[in-house]
Amino acid sequence: MGGQSPTFLDLGGRAVPLRFRRVANARRLILRIDRENDGAVVTLPPRVSQAEGKALAEEKADWILSRLDALPRRVPFESGQRVPYLGEEHLIRHRQDVRGVVWLEADEIHVAGRPEYLLRRITDWFKREARREIIDLVETKSAQINKPHGKITIRDTRSRWGSCSSNGNLSFCWRLIMAPEWVLDYVVAHEVAHLLHHDHSPRFWNAVEGLTDQTEQAKKWLLQNGEGLHRYG
Repeated sequence: MGGQSPTFLDLGGRAVPLRFRRVANARRLILRIDRENDGAVVTLPPRVSQAEGKALAEEKADWILSRLDALPRRVPFESGQRVPYLGEEHLIRHRQDVRGVVWLEADEIHVAGRPEYLLRRITDWFKREARREIIDLVETKSAQINKPHGKITIRDTRSRWGSCSSNGNLSFCWRLIMAPEWVLDYVVAHEVAHLLHHDHSPRFWNAVEGLTDQTEQAKKWLLQNGEGLHRYG
């Protein structure tokens, strides 16, 4: 979809962004929810017009609205909002009168400086915290299995929480720092285990179990709550 500007649907007085995605081998119109933009996406086969795609979206207005309403609410990084850090709720408190950047104090995240810098500063802080926690876990777990790891990258990925390349480079989503510690521990264990077995065979899962304690619980937590982590910020 790139930088395509959306069309806006008027669904019961609610402006919902609609984007179109043309796919050469698509055989039919496909409508799905665009979670990232709180809207909808229509896949268009060749020779099918955007007008036809828009008509489908309008016909499915109730479905679109019900799915959007079911998404976790968005929580901006603003003073007074509560956000999770390692699974525990913390209050964001803006401290314009104090020097410094971002620091933890009990169950509060204090952000110093001018208001317009708050979003960037707290986002950067979460990323630094994620990098620190994840690197510590990777070092510990890769030593347990006596396998060296490659470069560790922290990104804002939506399709997967972590990945391990064939050359041992590891990548993780920084939003894992908002999940409970045992969920973060599982994701790191999962990717480190791929240093031994680059598949999902029984040997791989045995390696995961040797590196973390709550595999099934963590998978279930991510399935139920993972989408919500992308609604912060």
